[in-house]
Amino acid sequence: MRIVLRIIGVVLVLFGVIWFFQGINLLPGSFMTGQIKWAYNGGIAVVVGVALLVAARRKRA
Repeated sequence: MRIVLRIIGVVLVLFGVIWFFQGINLLPGSFMTGQIKWAYNGGIAVVVGVALLVAARRKRA
């Protein structure tokens, strides 16, 4: 279970960072570029991903 939480957490953080940068128009080349909605969604994804990583670290085997 810890491995699954870690994988999902890492994926959410990676996608969240990409979405955030596209939303603030720093990473062009997508329909998400320049749309602040994706910056918000990316920020939320990063926070949830970090929370999952912390939970996976604290969880006992």
